[in-house]
Formats: sequence, C-alpha cells, structure tokens
Amino acid sequence: MLEFSLDTRRGSFHFHVECVFTSDWTVVFGPSGSGKSTLLRLLAGLDSPTRGRIALDTRALTETAIGLHLPPGRRHTALVAQQPALFPHLSVAANVAYGLRSLDRATRAARVAEMLALAGATDLAVRRPQDLSGGEAQRVALARALAPAPRLLLLDEPFSALDGRASDALLERLQLWLKENRVQAVMATHDATDALATNAEVLLLREGRLIALGPAAEVLAAERERIALRLKTP
Repeated sequence: MLEFSLDTRRGSFHFHVECVFTSDWTVVFGPSGSGKSTLLRLLAGLDSPTRGRIALDTRALTETAIGLHLPPGRRHTALVAQQPALFPHLSVAANVAYGLRSLDRATRAARVAEMLALAGATDLAVRRPQDLSGGEAQRVALARALAPAPRLLLLDEPFSALDGRASDALLERLQLWLKENRVQAVMATHDATDALATNAEVLLLREGRLIALGPAAEVLAAERERIALRLKTP
C-alpha cells in the first residue's frame, strides 16, 4: 500500500494531492502540466515536498514534519523515465547489472539475463546505449530498474517509443512479473488506452489536483467514449 499527502510549489504551479493506492497497478492520468511527473519525482525521492508525507507499506519515506526524507537509494523504489538515462560507457548488460554489486557473479549474471528476457532485450546485451533505438533504450532502462528488486516501480510514459503491439506485449509480461514478485507499480501517462487496456486503478490529475480515483472504466468513461468516437470516424 502506498499513501501520501503532498503539497509543493514549482514556480506558479501548485501541487496538492492526498491519496492512498491499494491496487498493485495504478495509472496516473492527465494532460501535460497536470502534475504526473511531479508526483513520480516526489515518490522517487528526487524532489522533496514543501509539506507532506509518503509511506510505503506503513514505512515512512518522507515526513516533512520531522525532517525525514530518505534518498532515492534507500527507498526501494525505481523510476523509469520517458528519456532513459543509461550509462553510455557501459554495455547493456553492464547497465542492468549496475545496481547488483552485492551479488556474486553467477547470481548477478542470472539476474541480468532474467531482466533482459522480461524486457524483450536479450539480444541487446553486448550493445552500447548509443547504438540503441529509442524503444530499445526504454526496454533496457526497465530491465535496469527491475534488477535490484524494488518494492515500488514508478513509470513515467515509459513505452512511448514502442509501437502499440510491442507495448501491449511488454505490459502484459511486466504486470504478470510484478504480481508474482509483489511489486507495486505506478505509471504516469496521457494516453487513456494504457489505463483502459490494463484495467488499472486510475488517479485523474488536473492542474496539480486530484479529480478522481477509481477503476479505469469509471474514471475514464468520458475518455473511452472519445476514443471510440475517434475510431469510428472515417
């Protein structure tokens, strides 16, 4: 369970949201500028709120009232951004292995192979980031994020460079793996089809405020009708 109460300002933008995520897969939906990336950065510990609290499975990650703000490396969270930040001097396999230094060589190699297979990137292992397409880099970034076994996975428009069929297949494998490994996931997107296709719990944001929280079919009913109408238009 992920719960948070956050209040922060970035220039003229004021973000204020209180929420509890009990689903193992939650989609944060809203237009550009609604606060999706702001929320993920706060949850990841990359930014600190002006006031607020974040707790994962009752463990406090941020609590401004007592000056608590765990750094990203101590949160057991992983963030996959829209623009993958891979280490250019390392191979794909070495990128995925980067957070596994505490494991012995054989265990580390097995873990890297497992994550690359999950992401559909096994054939990329010896390549360098500069030789990857956008979609390939996103796959590798996902594998690297999952390798250290986080308790919370944060996804910020993570599959935007993949075509629809590839994205759907990866999402299906990813959701199954997350469920089996009891990892909670929060994915930010501006594409309603991502939420509707995965039957997710949806948090609808607008201008830094919570508009609705609930099943995708209910929260995104208007979006679903708009998509259906668009598909019927010749």
